[in-house]
Amino acid sequence: MRGLSGKGFDETGKLSQTANFSSTNRARMPNISRWKDRRRRGIAAAALGAPASTPLFRSLAAGLVQVARRAFAEPFLLSVEETTVSLRRLPRALDGLRIVQLSDIHHSPFTSRQQIERAVETVNKLEPDIIALTGDYVSHEREYAAPCAEMMGRLRARCGVFAVLGNHDHWVDAALITDLFRAEGITVLVNEGMRFEHPERAGASFWLAGVDDTMVGMEDLPLALAGSSADEMKLLLAHNPLVLRRAAREGVDLVLSGHTHGGQVTWRSETSRSGRPRRRLLRGLGRQGQTQIYVTRGLGTVVLPVRYGCLPEVTLLELKSSDG
Repeated sequence: MRGLSGKGFDETGKLSQTANFSSTNRARMPNISRWKDRRRRGIAAAALGAPASTPLFRSLAAGLVQVARRAFAEPFLLSVEETTVSLRRLPRALDGLRIVQLSDIHHSPFTSRQQIERAVETVNKLEPDIIALTGDYVSHEREYAAPCAEMMGRLRARCGVFAVLGNHDHWVDAALITDLFRAEGITVLVNEGMRFEHPERAGASFWLAGVDDTMVGMEDLPLALAGSSADEMKLLLAHNPLVLRRAAREGVDLVLSGHTHGGQVTWRSETSRSGRPRRRLLRGLGRQGQTQIYVTRGLGTVVLPVRYGCLPEVTLLELKSSDG
């Protein structure tokens, strides 16, 4: 049958489609693979609300990668925040007193010895008069308490190191942490106060107090202020800044707090569009009536080992005597 041999007849004389089908199938396979690939990318893009091939999608993806990199890198950075605080009742002989605050260390798998040791070295280089530790030294396990206490024991200040406890310290073992810190020569203030006198500036003093943690229901501010004079300056160490209103009613001049981590991950400034401070103070210097408060961003992290727009902080406060 002339002219039909090229169409592929089998031995029975029937027309064979095998050769033509195989070649056509091979030609189509790359197209199918490309279609499946485009479909997968399209589904991923739809989840983000943009086609995968658009510049918008590529820009969003690149932005998310940059945010993630920064969030995981920030916990390993360190910022020294220097702030001047004017206090009406600070004795003039104590003008220029330097206090370094360190808080929320959270020694754990999230916050390593290297990070803490770097912070301790930074604090000592600032040569403060007083070091104030405002709680949450460990997270999760008791095994981190002794190493943390040993590192805090390396802190050096002309007039001593003073500490209060935070909620995480209670959740781990408050008694153990208190004993370990005191064994390192750190004065742990548990709802108590003392009249602070600078050894090099005779006759000048103020009331230095510390309260136990508010979140666990152990705070007793009146007890911490018992023994103070009505007209003397009062400096309060308190892990949780929620104490501020009560401190203002009791005539405290300055509160040093932590707890908030500055938000840990934050997308906005501490001031609103009007320029006024936001209702909830997460970090920095604030005021309630005549009482000022400084809330540090702290050193460590909880929940996730990330920070964003919220660098770990060592705080240097210089107190200035003011009649205003």
